[in-house]
Amino acid sequence: MSEHHQTGKAGEQIACTFLEQKGFQILETNWHTSHLEVDIIARNDELLVIAEVKSRKSRYFGEPQESVTRSKQRLLIKAANEYLDKNQLDLEVRFDIITVLFNDSLHQVNHIEDAFYPTL
Repeated sequence: MSEHHQTGKAGEQIACTFLEQKGFQILETNWHTSHLEVDIIARNDELLVIAEVKSRKSRYFGEPQESVTRSKQRLLIKAANEYLDKNQLDLEVRFDIITVLFNDSLHQVNHIEDAFYPTL
């Protein structure tokens, strides 16, 4: 596995642990259907959280959350709708971005709640 993918997988695991410590139940990781993929699907009471995780080793190319483009947001919204339909859920959905910035053996987590709203 490439270093880029290892960083991403490590970031996703850290993000899952972070959410669990905040009381969220992790329902799915790397959930996908057809061409759509969601890093983390979590639940907290009657709230379904669709979380995109962005992990970086530096800010050289900008803040990690800046890479969640409008196009990526549209794909996440479509994936959330498919997940709700397939699982026959009627829950409020929130779209979050979790960034993990690695610095040597340390990491910094930033949880951006309501990072964007579901407008197509």
